[in-house]
Amino acid sequence: MSGNYGVTFLDTPNHTIYSNPMGVAMKGVEYSGNISLESLRNKHKEIAMKALSTTAGGAGTAGYAMVPIFVDPRVIDQTRKYTPLVELIPRVTNQGMYADYNVITAKGGGVTALEDAALTETDTTYDRASTPIKFLYAVGRVTGPAIAAMPSWTLGGLFPAGGATGAFNDQNATNAKQMEVLVKTREIRELEESLIIGGDASTTASEFSGIVKLLGTTNTVDKASTALTLADIDKAIQNAFDNGGRPNLAVCSSGVFSDLLGLLTAKIGYLQSSEQVFWGFSTIVLNTMVGKIPVIPSMFLSNASGSKAIYFLDMSVVEMRVLQDLTYEDLAKTNDSEKFMLKIYEALIIKAPSFCSSITGISA
Repeated sequence: MSGNYGVTFLDTPNHTIYSNPMGVAMKGVEYSGNISLESLRNKHKEIAMKALSTTAGGAGTAGYAMVPIFVDPRVIDQTRKYTPLVELIPRVTNQGMYADYNVITAKGGGVTALEDAALTETDTTYDRASTPIKFLYAVGRVTGPAIAAMPSWTLGGLFPAGGATGAFNDQNATNAKQMEVLVKTREIRELEESLIIGGDASTTASEFSGIVKLLGTTNTVDKASTALTLADIDKAIQNAFDNGGRPNLAVCSSGVFSDLLGLLTAKIGYLQSSEQVFWGFSTIVLNTMVGKIPVIPSMFLSNASGSKAIYFLDMSVVEMRVLQDLTYEDLAKTNDSEKFMLKIYEALIIKAPSFCSSITGISA
């Protein structure tokens, strides 16, 4: 037995009379409703003449009356998306409602001079950058009857072993509310990953800007709807290097990842297929002028021809500033249900976009 039925009645069979103070003679009971014992006797001859089959009792939407339904206990999330950047980007605590940091935008530079020459200082230009913290939510509600009636489920399909969360596997069973909390956890992480890639605070005020928006056209190799080449990779890395960057992680669409695999068959020196990357899986590793750069495919980047892209990130300047990390909180109970929310207060910052680069406008 499972669910609250099992807690209350233990191993008692379903439809068992457990209280009858008046000693009333109870009529026979079937799944389809109440029928009298006399009715059963009258039908005995008819029933005895027929062989019991899987179709006895007529067809229903979930099967036949005499054949119980056995549901696969694993719940499979057919909408799932992987969230590698949520795990890879450093998370940094942030006090206050803004992520503030100082940058040097220009240096006066050193000079040469003759012996005993007059020494004049040069000016350094400093600036303050400020990014507002944004608020992410996932809200759920489970009714009392659902909590009482639902059995325990295994969430192997929602959180596969070794997946993005690293916390759940095929052995984790849960009740109705726990399942919904885990689903909402997945939702908020997928929202976070989506914003890390494509968030745009200039068009949606509640979002923080992501990689695509923050890098813009800085150090971009624009392919203008032409095919990717290995020379494009060299140029993009050189652009970042010439501006002080040392990219050490690349993020691209699955289409660009496939393009790279095709290109590297002609130049295997770029590829180390067994290289283990931070997130626990093997991937392409590019050998470039700044060293090895692992490439992570993202499910949140476009594969449309002319819109495919790859972004090279110097992770020393990429941070997720967090005022409050993932938090569970019960909401007001106003009816026979349990309502809750999950929330995160955070914003993505790239302190020096010029340390990064990209290749955009790649065709199919």
